[in-house]
Amino acid sequence: MRLSVRVRPGASRTAVGGRYGEDEILCVAVSARAVDGAATDAVLRAVADAFALPRRAVTLVSGRTARTKVLELDGDEPSLRQRLHELLSA
Repeated sequence: MRLSVRVRPGASRTAVGGRYGEDEILCVAVSARAVDGAATDAVLRAVADAFALPRRAVTLVSGRTARTKVLELDGDEPSLRQRLHELLSA
């Protein structure tokens, strides 16, 4: 399943949840700064944890240096979609 996320680097704590804009773009706040890919790595770990997936099941498709990223989640799609709905509503 492909998922768009909007990243907020340098946050006081890591959090996954909420909607960015009108589309299904999931908000992800990470404490890591946007330096040398640290925030991107933190986003991948945070999303994997939020969806109860191993880190290797979440890969970056596009947006390595952008705040809006597209991720690929490898897992049971109906379960992932249900969890996405829960997170977007948070």
